[in-house]
Amino acid sequence: MAKAILLLNMGGPSSIDEVEIFLKNMFADPYILQTNSLMRKIVGSIIVKKRLDEAKENYITIGGKSPLLEITNSLAKRVESISGTKTYPVMRYVPPFAKVVLEELKSQNIDEVILFSMYPHYSSTTTKSSIEDIIDSAKEINYSPIFTTIERYYSSSDFVDIQCSLIKEALGETNEREIKLIISALGLPLDIINSGDPYQKEIEANVDLIEKRLQEIGLNFKEIELAYQSKVGNGTWLEPNLVDVLRNPTNLNVLIFPIAFTIDNSETIFELHIEHKEIATKLGYKYYKVAKCPNNLDEFANFIIKNCHK
Repeated sequence: MAKAILLLNMGGPSSIDEVEIFLKNMFADPYILQTNSLMRKIVGSIIVKKRLDEAKENYITIGGKSPLLEITNSLAKRVESISGTKTYPVMRYVPPFAKVVLEELKSQNIDEVILFSMYPHYSSTTTKSSIEDIIDSAKEINYSPIFTTIERYYSSSDFVDIQCSLIKEALGETNEREIKLIISALGLPLDIINSGDPYQKEIEANVDLIEKRLQEIGLNFKEIELAYQSKVGNGTWLEPNLVDVLRNPTNLNVLIFPIAFTIDNSETIFELHIEHKEIATKLGYKYYKVAKCPNNLDEFANFIIKNCHK
């Protein structure tokens, strides 16, 4: 059978012109704004109008685009070159969209498609939304390959090893016993969690696995704390908020590891490296560093291949 691997992500604008497209599609997603379609359209348009200029300024600050697609393209090429299996990124809110990629696979007579979520932890707002988008797009173009999904892998020992190696790399020669490790996850509204979304439980389980593995490899941080970033609006979100953790320091030496992402994006490059660093600098932090995501590492490419060819 002819196979292909699709790397599923929400995406990020590849130009300033795509910022509005990104926001419109995000807030049109029923898994993001969980209300009826009419209210979603009204509320979504208000949010986009309110956030557009600031969002554009933020992307200008990091070079006029998100690095996400470029890094994912590089990762896809590595997966394909190592495995020999055609590999494509598919983004939820910006190109390359599911329908376009699936049309190409259909023209190539690909009859098995492996859907690999680029989010290690399952959430309706990310994993489910992306997978349903693929299924709906396939139906729309009358394409019916065999679909296999890899929708969570936070508990894989191989993946936890990759996470810990990234923490160790960021630490370098610094004495970890003087450092507070803040494991930062993308925040979600509590309403979504309370509706049965497993995201928080999977994040917490992943943190436990990381803590155990760090001890096994001899890294004993002075303190480890889980926090959540990217809160929007005045609603009740997962706590503690990373901004509050930084503003009420228990240690002025911190290393931040972004646990919820596999590819660096605006939430890591802008929020963690720029916005949150400014907070730390103003408060007199002596050490502030952010670890990388797995990105296009060979180890991550091989992990994807291993899981897609079981």
